[in-house]
Amino acid sequence: MFERFIVATDLSPASDAMVGCLAGLKALGGRHALLLQCLDMREAASVALSYTTAMLDDYLARQKAVLEKQGFEVETRIVPGFAKSEINRIAREEGYDLVVVGSHGHSMLSEALLGGVASEVLHGATRPVLVVRLERDAASGEVCVLPAGCDLASHVLYATDFSDNADRAFSVVEALAAVARRITLLHVLDTRGEAAELAAIDRDRLEALKARLQAKGSAEVTVEVRSGKPYQTIVDTARALGVHLIVLGSQGRGFVPELFLGSVSHQVARHAPAPVLLVPAAR
Repeated sequence: MFERFIVATDLSPASDAMVGCLAGLKALGGRHALLLQCLDMREAASVALSYTTAMLDDYLARQKAVLEKQGFEVETRIVPGFAKSEINRIAREEGYDLVVVGSHGHSMLSEALLGGVASEVLHGATRPVLVVRLERDAASGEVCVLPAGCDLASHVLYATDFSDNADRAFSVVEALAAVARRITLLHVLDTRGEAAELAAIDRDRLEALKARLQAKGSAEVTVEVRSGKPYQTIVDTARALGVHLIVLGSQGRGFVPELFLGSVSHQVARHAPAPVLLVPAAR
């Protein structure tokens, strides 16, 4: 499914933590990883003053070794340019299936690569983007929010608003049904506008999706219809159920491009207690 993937990295402990938390991609078909560092002109000048090329290569070589130990084929690359455009361009032109970025959650918009770039990559993505949530631990430094091994296929939460983009994301969930052990299908009744009497209709729609998944694999599939603020309810449900991966479309009903940074999907990516796989709309 995600045989070839890009890992956006930089020279930070946060990127080390993210790289160390990708073994779960093996279950999703991961085989070949591109460790990609993008340097804009300002960063390139700073690096030129602080590092030699050998030091950069050594840093990437250490991360490469970590990924190889997890069982991936790995190549490394440093490219000039802005990460937003370069990461998505390379993914598109070279046929990568997935882009992996890291995020510090609440400070997502203030971090250098593993924050600001996460939002930028999501904004222009044409490939699915896996946002790996990182947290700062006072004792050990940067850590992935999942336990060691990051078993992404253990419990998958699919949140849908029944939009076209959500349907597109469901095709990814169908592929995951062959390897996932548990899948929860969630629809949130938006109390700001969606009538509660639609709950039965929405549950029937989820049951139809459940039947499709059960035809694909042996995963335990359950459905949930809940009420509340959409992004907060998705996050709360993921935390309560202890899910290992959240899948949703990056654009939902009522999507306005200029408001992307405040969208449900982006808010989930910022606050979720597990990695979030965002599937972009067809372009």
